[in-house]
Amino acid sequence: MIKKHQIYKKDKWNMMTVEINGTRFVLREISDQFGEECHTFLSRPALMKWVSERFPKEKFAGNEDEWSAIMEAFKKV
Repeated sequence: MIKKHQIYKKDKWNMMTVEINGTRFVLREISDQFGEECHTFLSRPALMKWVSERFPKEKFAGNEDEWSAIMEAFKKV
């Protein structure tokens, strides 16, 4: 059984989801600039390491609420 979690969705072309398939985490990032990128992680720590590198807090200066919402969504996965 595959469980799907939506991390964020700004519109039809800018979204991020995580699918849990057994012990694998499949992250799909869809953007209007780059199309669809897919990353597969074998553990939750590996996923969270990627998240901390992809969404550094400094990048969200002045918009900490958005960063907090993204981090909270990943912690619920």
